[in-house]
Amino acid sequence: MSASFAASETSPRAADAISGPSPAVMGTYARQNLVFERGEGAWLITKSGERYLDAASGVAVNVLGHAHPRLVAALTEQAGKLWHTSNLYRVEGQERLAERLVAATFAEKVFFCNSGAEACEAAIKAARRYQFAGGNPQRWRTITFTGSFHGRTLATIAAGGNPRYLEGFGPAMDGFDQVPFGDLAAVERAIGPETAAIMIEPVQGEGGINVATSEFLQGLRALADANGLLLILDEVQCGMGRSGRLFSYELAGIKPDLVAVAKGIGGGFPMGALLATETAARGLVPGTHGSTFGGNPLAMSVGCAVLDAVLEPGFLEAVRQKTLHIKQSLAAVKDAHPGLVLEVRGQGLLTGIKVTVAPGEVVKAALEEKLLVVGASDNVVRILPPLNITDEEIAEITQRLSRALDRVAAPAT
Repeated sequence: MSASFAASETSPRAADAISGPSPAVMGTYARQNLVFERGEGAWLITKSGERYLDAASGVAVNVLGHAHPRLVAALTEQAGKLWHTSNLYRVEGQERLAERLVAATFAEKVFFCNSGAEACEAAIKAARRYQFAGGNPQRWRTITFTGSFHGRTLATIAAGGNPRYLEGFGPAMDGFDQVPFGDLAAVERAIGPETAAIMIEPVQGEGGINVATSEFLQGLRALADANGLLLILDEVQCGMGRSGRLFSYELAGIKPDLVAVAKGIGGGFPMGALLATETAARGLVPGTHGSTFGGNPLAMSVGCAVLDAVLEPGFLEAVRQKTLHIKQSLAAVKDAHPGLVLEVRGQGLLTGIKVTVAPGEVVKAALEEKLLVVGASDNVVRILPPLNITDEEIAEITQRLSRALDRVAAPAT
């Protein structure tokens, strides 16, 4: 949809800015006081008809934007047939989507779940069971990295190691040894007789869009091979085309053992998956892991439709071209705001700017320009548009972002 639709106003209309969140909803989020009624492509629309340009995509989820006709049709058709049977029986959609993911990736086996945290938990369990099945039950620890984010469960917050997420939940779950991101020598020093796996995000989203170099990922692959470890990649945020490839690991020319996937794979419908080699999955025999809702017919129908779109000839090449466009545009924004923007970061359409103020200030100012962006650690503001965004909409994103930075820079009156 053309960017010409959106007239910028200084603030949301009163009809859309409600008095505050309902006390019935648990206060675990610092939500913007704004309600959207519907979406069209890269745009979200309030009840009063105000249009917001969505460069957040539900935090890298809506890879095809909002209300994509192909996804709507797939979900609607399946909803009229069958919603849920559990994994006590074969699910035809699971078999179809798993076969397609195997054909398109390194994987030989796929486990379906509902979220990124579940996919990461499955990866951690798979690595431990792999070692157990190989006669090494003492190998159960996983090496992780500073700045990482693998989910909100007790195990995944321990894997991430962020003190802010660990606070108040008692002693951190044991089994994780954290080392500096990008430090291969530190990884080698951390490997011990109890190490089972190495787990890393090729691009740290929540951590500030820190991109692992190809050389570093290749070094991790070599260390894992030399020490009998599994290499786990968390591609929950950077996967499903956002890097310009189906998965980010392709850019490094490596073959992982396990890849956790979620967010974009469902295009907005809750869905996660663990991709694995047959060897890495050897310990996950019947009874060792499961999910009541994982791989349900609704999710599988949408997942197949997302894959149809992302694997269409030319789609990923178009993402790579849009990547060049947005990075050039953000570089111009940086040049225009030297006191505010320190750096442009990213891989593919997982991009961001490092700023000299709190990211929340930029997020708030962008909201005034009817632009949705997302904060991250290390003073980074993430720009995560749908993968099918137009060049005109990319130009509109950067114009609105530039105006938002002008607002931040303007002296208080």
